[in-house]
Amino acid sequence: MYNSTRESNNDFWRLDFMTKIYAYAIRKDEEPYVREWSDAHRDVDVEYTDQLLTPETAELAKGADGVVTYQQLDYKADTIEALDRLGIRNWSIRNVGIDNIDLKKAKELGFKLTNVPVYSPDAIAEHAAIQAARVLRQDKAMDEKLAKHDLRWAPTIGREVRDQTVGVVGTGHIGQVFMKIMEGFGAKVIAYDIFQNPILKKKGYYVDTLDELYAQSDVISLHVPDVPENIHMINDESIKKMKDDVVIVNVSRGPLVDTDAVIRGLDSGKIFGFVMDTYEGEVGIFNEDFSNKELPDKRLADLIARPNVLVTPHTAFYTTHAVRNMVINSFDNNLKLIKGETPDTPVDLDKEF
Repeated sequence: MYNSTRESNNDFWRLDFMTKIYAYAIRKDEEPYVREWSDAHRDVDVEYTDQLLTPETAELAKGADGVVTYQQLDYKADTIEALDRLGIRNWSIRNVGIDNIDLKKAKELGFKLTNVPVYSPDAIAEHAAIQAARVLRQDKAMDEKLAKHDLRWAPTIGREVRDQTVGVVGTGHIGQVFMKIMEGFGAKVIAYDIFQNPILKKKGYYVDTLDELYAQSDVISLHVPDVPENIHMINDESIKKMKDDVVIVNVSRGPLVDTDAVIRGLDSGKIFGFVMDTYEGEVGIFNEDFSNKELPDKRLADLIARPNVLVTPHTAFYTTHAVRNMVINSFDNNLKLIKGETPDTPVDLDKEF
């Protein structure tokens, strides 16, 4: 645990009227940025733990004016009620997704909530582009050959990005950066979004339907939220509409993809390769150490073993630039909530229902 006054044992330095922020699930890589923020705000008492926020650990925040959190574990009603009993209703999450929060309960209890919707679009877009290019060049298969001292070229021949039509589903911050990167490679880029960007529309990027994008694209990259209408948007039927030897990229949300359908597509040869940074069964598995152990998810183990599948454990965002922004922005937001000021990125709970 850390607080902004821990360098002194003199209780004089811990004034009762100091604002206090308590943060949960702070990782080692986040600690330098927590200290950076705390050092810049000496009038705020900052304390934290590496534990997740649960009904039991909520008690750690007793006396705090606000909390800062980040976790994949659901924030259920009992967790939110535990904070409410402590009088804590200023809540800032260090990430963008709010789909694991019982927003109805948060609204009912009068919580004020913020997120960090844009911490580094470039981090995620770069990861998607790099991994897509690696799949096209069959890098993983070539690496496996080299590890066996097999230095023959064939049959591990690659495809150039500039020869591909890249379909981008979702043209928000991340989607737009990804488009620029792929165009930098020389690829033809098309896009689909129900909320069309006027500038992109004027430039002629958009196709009218997802089916058109599926039919035209050699690479399909997803950059949309997992709202109900998007769940399993990649499924047996949509895969049938795609070109043969398609590459599918998901660095967005696991539930967008019916994983079993993708496996069937890989087995049939319809899908050339799959980039997966998010997985519909990732909670409790990603960011855990299974070294020298059998993975508890056989389907995931199967995907990891395939030479044309690149799996990363939800780390597309994981750069020093992004992590710093997530920490600094969330603490800034929380302090503004506590002071009664308008935070930079509030979550409008009234719009969520």
